[in-house]
Amino acid sequence: MRTVRTLEKNKNNASESMWIAAPAFPKPDDLIKKEDNIKVTLELSKKSIDLFKKYAKKKGFKYQKMIRILVDTYASKALKA
Repeated sequence: MRTVRTLEKNKNNASESMWIAAPAFPKPDDLIKKEDNIKVTLELSKKSIDLFKKYAKKKGFKYQKMIRILVDTYASKALKA
């Protein structure tokens, strides 16, 4: 799996930061596509939904579509492995 470096604040000391390796997820702008879909019911955490809703509102997207494409991206990469 490809990784990227990300800056994370030290929880014990706000003035300290450190670089950590994080999985490379698609950019939010890459999560917008059109495909055939099947409806499902899914429970997700409030913080995850709030994150998608915040970005979707800022960009004028539908947050459900962004989540769907994130899952599709993960699934297509997993099938290739």
